[in-house]
Amino acid sequence: MKIALIFGANSFEHEISIVSAIALKKVLKSELIYIFCDYNRDFYLIPTDKINSKRFSSGAYKNDKKVTIGQGGFYQKGLFGEKKIECDIIMSVVHGKDGEDGMLSSLFDFFKIPYIGPRVEASVMSYNKLLSKLYAKEFGVKTLPYSTLQKDSNRDITLEYPVIVKPTRLGSSIGISIPTSKEELDYALDVAFEFDLQVIIEPFIANIKEYNLAGCKTDEYHFSIIEEPEKNQILDFDKKYLDFSRTKRVNEADISDALTAKIQENFKRLYEPFFQGALIRCDFFVIDDDVYINEINPIPGSMANYLFDDFDGIIKDLAHHLPQSIKIPQSYKYINDIQAAKGK
Repeated sequence: MKIALIFGANSFEHEISIVSAIALKKVLKSELIYIFCDYNRDFYLIPTDKINSKRFSSGAYKNDKKVTIGQGGFYQKGLFGEKKIECDIIMSVVHGKDGEDGMLSSLFDFFKIPYIGPRVEASVMSYNKLLSKLYAKEFGVKTLPYSTLQKDSNRDITLEYPVIVKPTRLGSSIGISIPTSKEELDYALDVAFEFDLQVIIEPFIANIKEYNLAGCKTDEYHFSIIEEPEKNQILDFDKKYLDFSRTKRVNEADISDALTAKIQENFKRLYEPFFQGALIRCDFFVIDDDVYINEINPIPGSMANYLFDDFDGIIKDLAHHLPQSIKIPQSYKYINDIQAAKGK
């Protein structure tokens, strides 16, 4: 199988996407094709045997072949016109804007390109933390109390300190702060508003139990192990950045079978029907044996490969179980009937 990995893009998480893409080279056994999207949203075909982080930070990638997206896939210019880049499936590892917000998914759908990843509706819901909470509650998954603030709105909040402040549309722990007073809140909001025009505020619960579960559905559900991530107060950017380059299997959380089943059930409620065709990771809180969703990661770092025993096999299986769109028959019956009625 040939898998084309799309990475980079115009995102605050651009560099993290590069790290994820390089890490997957170690765990995917299929033939890989690397297509890089730079900050200008130009696509480049990166030689698989020469891919490294310095190629992008130095701008050397600009010497690689430019490619364009079109009907059925990506194309590069040749001596006799455009030549299609042959691959069996596209997989996006673009984190944040352009990837997890659904922009690339809409392009793939528009040009009828088969891909592993969240569809447009799933991307829109999971990229926005407020919409994620509304979505979760609709399907019976608990969330922590929260409030939102716009950049130019009043900064008064009703939640008790300490609170955690997050940009609504950003991941990788970028822009997150834990203010313990009104003065600290003002600074935290100034930081968060550098990245987004809206923030979401939640109560900060010290030493809260957090568990991560990744998975997807083909003929059946494929669940990863459940991980209890190591963290300080929060799973900060530096820790997450290292996680994006992880390829070794991590240790399984020491929890009961009953709690495992409860976390998996909440995952299922979130996954169907909108996340068909994607491998996602859900980060849960557990308080007094109740499960709460923290975040849905529609394109997790390094695709959460480190949580699976057979990541390569699951990706291959998922590639054969993608959702199919309804085919719209070509017809101009309505227009023809009108013209016939007019005698034309």
